[in-house]
Amino acid sequence: MNFEIDEQQRDFAASIDAALGAADLPTAVRSWADGDTAPARKVWAQLTDLGVTALMVPEKFDGIDAHPVDLVVAMERLGRWCVPGPVVESVAVAPILLGDDERVGALASGELIATVAQPPWVPRAVDADTAGLVLLAGDGEVAEASVGTEHESVDPSRKVFAIQASGDGWSADTALAFEFGALATAAQLVGAAQGMLDAAVGYAKQRSQFGTVIGTYQAIKHKLADVLIAVELARPLVYGAALSLADRSPDTARDVSAAKVAAADAALMSARSALQTHGAIGFTAEHDLSLQLLRVQALRPAWGDPTWHRRRVLEAL
Repeated sequence: MNFEIDEQQRDFAASIDAALGAADLPTAVRSWADGDTAPARKVWAQLTDLGVTALMVPEKFDGIDAHPVDLVVAMERLGRWCVPGPVVESVAVAPILLGDDERVGALASGELIATVAQPPWVPRAVDADTAGLVLLAGDGEVAEASVGTEHESVDPSRKVFAIQASGDGWSADTALAFEFGALATAAQLVGAAQGMLDAAVGYAKQRSQFGTVIGTYQAIKHKLADVLIAVELARPLVYGAALSLADRSPDTARDVSAAKVAAADAALMSARSALQTHGAIGFTAEHDLSLQLLRVQALRPAWGDPTWHRRRVLEAL
């Protein structure tokens, strides 16, 4: 099985990198955490122009109806740049839950941002206070929901809220929506892991101790090499899960869970190594590394925690 993305997908990833690299994401993330969504909404507008928000929307609603691999390509880049907002929920999950509802067209055009809760795996809705549409899904049913109490979040830029159904529900493939949520989260974790690894390597090349650049020490090299191996092992599992979803394979649940576990583990290893490489400055909220550290801690349990996904892999063997 070939997991290499094609030239068009590489160009898509490069376009996202170019846009987000020029967008000052750290400022957007911090502003979002402080309640100022304007900088991040400009970023979302750029993603709309690139077609990211339309990836999972059917063509009849002016969407792209993209392959799951294209979704993974985009989500990995968004994870790499730590884009704020309910990215997974709005781009990957809500279009499936809405089905033929005309509001999916507003998702594609960027006029609408949605968030989703799907208990027990996703008990609360991310950024429900800023989303234009809040959905509560479960057991083949979906309903619009009202926003309740805000709960404490490890990541200030990912506020979580209790929600409750506020209207009549409709039937939807909530099981498929969950798989796409878990897959997209895994892709974000791989992107975050790669981003922290790149930051650690860059810092190791410039930081000196006792008159020597720390990147020349074998202990640092080996630690970062271990992270690279973990990321490179997780990435094909995520792409493999995307192919399983596209084919509606009977092994989809197993493959998605394996990808989520590997991505979560790689991201945690990358976070620890990046923090150790940066030293004391990595602990400070003023350093941009802190944004990724907190994001990884929030994404690891999102759409099923590693323990649950490990259990599902074992049950499938």
